[in-house]
Amino acid sequence: MGSAVRVLAEATPATRDRYVDLLRVGSLAVVVLGHWMMAAVTPDGVGNLLAVVPALQPLTWLLQVMPVFFFVGGFSHALSYRSLLRKRPEGSAASASADSATSADSVYAAFLRARLQRLLRPTMVFVLVWGVVALLVQLLGGGGELTGVTLRLVTQPLWFIGIYLAMVAFTPPLLRLHERYGWGAFAGLAGAAAAVDVLRFAGGVPYVEFLNFAFVWLAVHQLGFLRADGRLGAGSASGTGSASGAGLAPSTRLRSLRSLRVPALLAGGGLIGAVVLVAAGPYPLSMVGMPGEKVSNMAPPTLALLAHGLWLVGAVELLRAPAARLLARPRAWRTVVAANGVAMTAFLWHLTAMLGVYGALLALDAPLPEPATAAWWAQTPLRLAAAAALTAALVAAFRTFEHPAPPSATTPAPGSGPLAALGATLCLLGVLGLSMVGLGGLLEGRTALLIAIPVSAPAAVAMTLGGWLLVERAGRGARWAGAARTAPPTPLRRAVPWEGRSTPWAGVKWPSIWSMSRRTRMDDAWALTCGFSPSVAL
Repeated sequence: MGSAVRVLAEATPATRDRYVDLLRVGSLAVVVLGHWMMAAVTPDGVGNLLAVVPALQPLTWLLQVMPVFFFVGGFSHALSYRSLLRKRPEGSAASASADSATSADSVYAAFLRARLQRLLRPTMVFVLVWGVVALLVQLLGGGGELTGVTLRLVTQPLWFIGIYLAMVAFTPPLLRLHERYGWGAFAGLAGAAAAVDVLRFAGGVPYVEFLNFAFVWLAVHQLGFLRADGRLGAGSASGTGSASGAGLAPSTRLRSLRSLRVPALLAGGGLIGAVVLVAAGPYPLSMVGMPGEKVSNMAPPTLALLAHGLWLVGAVELLRAPAARLLARPRAWRTVVAANGVAMTAFLWHLTAMLGVYGALLALDAPLPEPATAAWWAQTPLRLAAAAALTAALVAAFRTFEHPAPPSATTPAPGSGPLAALGATLCLLGVLGLSMVGLGGLLEGRTALLIAIPVSAPAAVAMTLGGWLLVERAGRGARWAGAARTAPPTPLRRAVPWEGRSTPWAGVKWPSIWSMSRRTRMDDAWALTCGFSPSVAL
């Protein structure tokens, strides 16, 4: 794998924004580490360290980094969708208007298929493996104590996949709003989130708070569109010079400082807003969910969490220039490339690894100190190292499912957009339902309420698989490249610099490969391998 990562890193297109990849990998790594640290496991069950030691809750203002991941998702989705729009077949001027809706449907179906493949392939393997394990355990009479807790907990991180699926599905209409209104589209979503909280806390309107699952996270996602269009400002400062601006001409240094104005306003305004809302409003201090709390900033999201997201987005954009210089170093970039290829797999399996470590300690009758005691803290590095090692083993076993399948060469059928949207909706509901119900109580028919409808684990899995099949059917063959339809079939391996090396995609037929410029072929080959959206030339 090391040589493949080296070759891939060297083949990175010059147009790729490396900082986006770092933010994606880094945000997931922080979430994984946070889950490992927060778990307060005893022989009686699993608790939350932040509930045991409330003084640690301010750390969530640094460690609750899911807004960064969704922000990066907005950036990636904008580039990916626009890339597909550019590659669609051009019709005649007379038929262009009539074909516009049909073409947009096809692009939407292709976009959904490409994005859902990367998310759902490793996710469904994880669900099916754990589903078999859970069924066997319960058929053998297990499922009590820590085993039962494990069967409920392992699927909880899937809420993130569900929310992300919604962002993918809403990208085309929200991108059109962004292109028309810019910052106004973000302001509309943020204003809607504020209105929901007013109705919730001041008006006592029941169930209205659940709308903020959409408004809060889509507002953060919208910031990624603004970044893709260079409206956050920090991009002009990245890539050259020192962090302090030393060595730059006075005019260049002034432009560099001006480019930091918007990120600084976001960071400062978001932080001040979050502090005021928590201090004066009904919002809790913790930016993650806490057991037994009446109000959570996370489920459903609140205006305070949106303010928190603004400050995080501003903060990471302020770090963009020094990070870009770091990522220009080959070793640093190779590390990001390697991690980027397995990030989703590691995220899916990290709780399995953590609970496996605790299960092994209990099976060996090893002492489990009381959480937050000196002995517990002394044991923490060993637990973290063991969880990391087990996660690495699970990643090695399942990482192949994170590699997306190459797109086929045919155009999606006209009118495929609604079918793809229906499939994405089923996937969204299925994944969210599974995150809520867990895999415990399979034999008893355990259910959880999803939008007032009871959903069992088998039903949630069936919805997800059925929705995915609909998206695959609607979007199969998403590829446009001008003369691609007349070009002879060519193995993808001939289009990339590692000619002759053994690769997972060797021999795959991609008829459009020689109809594209070498630069476009390199961008697409790089994206196919690493899975993240190609930062094509804009």
